[in-house]
Amino acid sequence: MDMAEILKVQDLKTYFKLQDGLVKAVDGVTFSVKEGEVLGLVGESGSGKSMTCRSILRLVPEPGKIVNGKIFYNEMDILDWPESRLVQYRGKEVSMILQEPMTALNPVWTIGEQMMETIVQHEGVSQSEARNQSIELLRKVGIPVPERRISEYPHQFSGGMRQRAMIAIALSCRPKVLLADEPTTALDVTIQDQIIKLVQDLQAETGASVVWVTHDLGVVAQLCDRVAVMYAGRIVEMADVIELFENSRHPYTLGLMESIPTGELKGKKLVPIQGNPPDLLNLPAGCSFAPRCRYVMDACRTADPQLRPVKPGHFSACIRFEEIWS
Repeated sequence: MDMAEILKVQDLKTYFKLQDGLVKAVDGVTFSVKEGEVLGLVGESGSGKSMTCRSILRLVPEPGKIVNGKIFYNEMDILDWPESRLVQYRGKEVSMILQEPMTALNPVWTIGEQMMETIVQHEGVSQSEARNQSIELLRKVGIPVPERRISEYPHQFSGGMRQRAMIAIALSCRPKVLLADEPTTALDVTIQDQIIKLVQDLQAETGASVVWVTHDLGVVAQLCDRVAVMYAGRIVEMADVIELFENSRHPYTLGLMESIPTGELKGKKLVPIQGNPPDLLNLPAGCSFAPRCRYVMDACRTADPQLRPVKPGHFSACIRFEEIWS
């Protein structure tokens, strides 16, 4: 039986009106997440991944605005909700792990106070019960002697420990959807693997859905069921993870794959994607990836490529996907 879709984003556009012009940070993004699924949202910095997640929580910073689209949570459009309804939605139903825990954690509150506040607010339990739950969560995320560490401040934790504490806070109300915004980027590989394993274990235990934001396709291969690849505010390819790695149909995805170091390379050179990510204030006409694409032809510079089905469940926004890879 197919699992139900818990989260559905339709034609989402989140724009920033700046003095210099309009930045289309998220420009017509559509995807869904099923119950218990891990969706990878992949792309370079500035591709719109984080802003997509912030839009899902309706936490777009000024001067950004969601100017179009729908965001369905359990078939209800959260863009219609009053702020009072969003308080319960954020944290209890959809929760976010941020990339940089030192900016997300309050430096003058202990780790325990920050966890307990979230639990008391959303679960309606007593302070002592919230404290017990917090200690248990810290233990679950692998923080040693949690009874003592719960009274410490963020600066007393190492980077890896702070990230674990962030995950504990994000999971404290057992959310149905977890938005993980590059939560392992600043960590060394060993701790990164531990965090991924931790999220997998907790997901298996709670059945939560996860949107895992990353620029690292190695992490995607390890963790995700499906993948949406973003470039310049749009999704350019979407497929099941195995299909994407074995049968990619977009030049940008291929470029990302060729720049991953793997054990099979043995002396082969990594191939970086030429050029730089586009300036969102001055996007080129036609396909945004055209200036960096090895398969570019004249038609690409005027086309407005939309996602089209390659096969059931696999979509590409490249006008040449059939002729180049068939």
